[in-house]
Amino acid sequence: MNQSKSLFYIIASIFVFSFIGASAEEVVCENKEPKKEKWIQLFNGKDLTGWTPKIRYEKLGEDKRETFRVADGAIKVSYENYDEFNQTFGHLFYKTPYSRYRLRVEYRFLGEQLKGGPGWAFRNSGLMLHGQDPKTMKIDQDFPNSIEVQLLGGNGEGKRTTLNLCTPGTDVIMNEKPLKRHCINSKSNTYHGDQWVTAEVVVDGYKSFKHVVEGKVVLEYQHPHLNDGTKLEGGTISLQSESHSCEFRKVELLPLD
Repeated sequence: MNQSKSLFYIIASIFVFSFIGASAEEVVCENKEPKKEKWIQLFNGKDLTGWTPKIRYEKLGEDKRETFRVADGAIKVSYENYDEFNQTFGHLFYKTPYSRYRLRVEYRFLGEQLKGGPGWAFRNSGLMLHGQDPKTMKIDQDFPNSIEVQLLGGNGEGKRTTLNLCTPGTDVIMNEKPLKRHCINSKSNTYHGDQWVTAEVVVDGYKSFKHVVEGKVVLEYQHPHLNDGTKLEGGTISLQSESHSCEFRKVELLPLD
C-alpha cells in the first residue's frame, strides 16, 4: 500500500469514528430524562406547622378567634368566632423567606362576607410576597409591606379579575414606568361561585414577577421596591384574611435557585 492510500484510510477512519462518537453522544443526550421538579409543600394538608398568624391588634402568634385553621385538608380563613370584622385584617406567615421561586396555590371563596368588612374586601384575599418580617410589624398595622397578588372571586355577574396586583408600602415598574397606583387589574377570567382556582406566581427576585391563572400569564411587572426606593430581592410569604371566608387546599413552592 502506497503512502497516499495509507493517509486516505487514516483520515477516513478518523471521520467514521468521530461520526459514530458524535451520534452516540446525541443518543445519550436524547435519552436523558428531564430533570424532575422538586416542589416543596408549604402546607402539609394536616395542620399549620411552619406557619405563624399575625392578626391586627394581636401579638404575633396569637389568633384568639381561630381565623386560620385546618379542616378537610385545607387551610380555612374562618369567621365563625367573629361577631363583626372591626378592621382586624390578618396574615398567616410561612417560616422561610424566599427570593426566586414559583408559588402555586389552589383557592376558593365560600359563603357570605363578615359583617363590618369593607365593600372592596368582598370575596377578596391575597398572597403577600417579598413581605416584611412579621416581627417588625406594629400591633395595629393592617398589612405587611409587600407585593400583594390579589385574589378575587366573582359576585355572580359581570367581570372581576383575579391575580391582580396591589402594593402596600411598595411599588413596581410596569411597562418601563413606575406603577404609582395601589392596585391594577390582571387580564384573567372571572371565577364565580365556590369553584377551585389554580394560581401561580413566578418570582425572580428583584428582576420580575409573572401572575399565572390556569396556565395563562395574566400580569407581568419588574423591580419591586419599598416606597423609599429600597430594592426587594426577596422576603416573606403570607396568606391573607380580609373578612370573607376562603380556603387554600394546596400551597407549594418550587425554588428556582
